[in-house]
Amino acid sequence: MAGTLDGKRVAIIATNGVEQAELEQPRQAVDRAGARSTLISLSTDPIQAMNSDINKGDTFTPDTAISDVSADDFDALVLPGGTINADQLRQSGDVVAFVQAIVAAGKPVGAICHAPWTLVEADLVRGRTLTSYPSLRTDIRNAGGEAVDEEVVVDRGLVTSRTPDDLDAFCSTIVEEFAEGAHDVRGAGATAQA
Repeated sequence: MAGTLDGKRVAIIATNGVEQAELEQPRQAVDRAGARSTLISLSTDPIQAMNSDINKGDTFTPDTAISDVSADDFDALVLPGGTINADQLRQSGDVVAFVQAIVAAGKPVGAICHAPWTLVEADLVRGRTLTSYPSLRTDIRNAGGEAVDEEVVVDRGLVTSRTPDDLDAFCSTIVEEFAEGAHDVRGAGATAQA
């Protein structure tokens, strides 16, 4: 796996309430594979990670704020879960626009647990099959996507998983998809094609 992602730049977007394992393990996986990951948040203030949404974990200092980056700066994107994290990110116009630009360029995205909320908000699940934490599946269907209950799902460069229990499969799959590079996004919804 080492060297698989040499030269790739991976954006990871998270804020307060991010599920710690879903931030740390994918970041370690892409970094070990040779990528250069960048932790992006709503600001550069430290963010509080959580374990199982209710127990405080570690704090992490973002490398940069979403307002200071462009999708052009990155080759792939990781969206960790955590209920509070995902709910805050989907309310940020900057985050939604960034995610839309990444997908429109065909760049691969990994989203786990509650992270697909941001994809729903960005109108990026229409016509796609994905998985998520169980409570999001109605939102995915209402946004025109097909929600399934599987460990990991790949649809045209979009990698999704359900919970921290799926992290091993999620991490190995995002490394594979990120190594493939840009994907054909035709049929991925009107926003992604714009």
